[in-house]
Amino acid sequence: MGRKIVRSLFSPSTVARCDSATALPDSAVAFSDEWFPAQQGLTDRTSLLIRDLPTGEKLYFRVRAVNIAGASAAATLGQPVTIREIVQRPRICLPRSLRQKVMKVVGEPVNFMIPFQGKPRPVVTWLKDEQPLNLKSITIRNSDTDTIFFIRKAERTHSGSYQLQVQIENTKDTASIHIQVIDKPGPPVNVKIGEVWGVNVALSWLPPKDNGNCEVTGYTVQKADKKTMEWFTVYEHYRRAQCSVSELVVGNEYFFRVFTENMCGLSDEACLSKDSVYIQKPGTEYKPPSYKQHDFTEPPKFTRPLINRSVICGYNTTLSCALRGSPKPKVIWYKNQIDLSADPRYRMFSNQGVLTLEIRKPCSIDAGIYSCQATNLLGEAKSDCRLEVRVS
Repeated sequence: MGRKIVRSLFSPSTVARCDSATALPDSAVAFSDEWFPAQQGLTDRTSLLIRDLPTGEKLYFRVRAVNIAGASAAATLGQPVTIREIVQRPRICLPRSLRQKVMKVVGEPVNFMIPFQGKPRPVVTWLKDEQPLNLKSITIRNSDTDTIFFIRKAERTHSGSYQLQVQIENTKDTASIHIQVIDKPGPPVNVKIGEVWGVNVALSWLPPKDNGNCEVTGYTVQKADKKTMEWFTVYEHYRRAQCSVSELVVGNEYFFRVFTENMCGLSDEACLSKDSVYIQKPGTEYKPPSYKQHDFTEPPKFTRPLINRSVICGYNTTLSCALRGSPKPKVIWYKNQIDLSADPRYRMFSNQGVLTLEIRKPCSIDAGIYSCQATNLLGEAKSDCRLEVRVS
């Protein structure tokens, strides 16, 4: 019964050491007369490491020397040895660089190692804002002495407070790491042109809707002449949301735009003023000239009429005239008052107001009076010519 009790209390993490001129070590539980071998067989060393002893028990140890004549009397420790487990309280050794806020730009990797202490090996737990981590984008690797936190490409959603906990049974230690992932800001909102006096203009705007997850450090203000639309910087790293632009040129018209700036740099886009401002000469009031809109509509008119032609039989010939009119007139060609639109022997062309009628291989029957008639909503015009076809 005693042997079963002793063996059931053995623990792999408990260790005791005895030193003597030994050959056959034994052990026994205090207040018991039953001895058990500390190891199987003999040893020729004068020291021995005895493992798997029951934690909390008080044990006696004895050693006997053995030679060819037999075993000697046992040498026994005068006092029992209390078996205690070696325990080290869990403790996180947080690096100095992680005791303040960790700033990262979107797309950068996040990688840090945090050593800790504790025996037996502590249980390591990571939380974000008191909730379990999303391990799809965050990698955690733990060893006996440290834990590694790794993000390949940081995103703004990774910002927050991370809690590290190492625990051995009911004893634990905790540490917090705050990570802030930042990006370029958005443009400011609603750039307005305010008061204009002399060669000075007052501007105002509102902060951006997206500050890039960090403080806005300033604004960059630029101006552009309407004639060239080339942008020139007026202010850099300007802290306020309003300014006055001076030294503008009298007689020029200007547009303005504003960029937002934070730790990552300027915003990719700027906010452009909706209106422009004209710098007029002091004491005078600028009145833009008014122009009467010209009416380009007119009835059809032949600027170059048809002329009489005499051609040789069997050779292609053309009749041409020039026409203008708005809206664009409808043109119909006639021969002896007969519409030629459906006759395949004739081809009609119109190019930039020049009208052309092509007659394919005319013969004597093609001779006659040819007319070009143009019509639009405002009127009608007509031009005639005589075509003579010679045999030779």
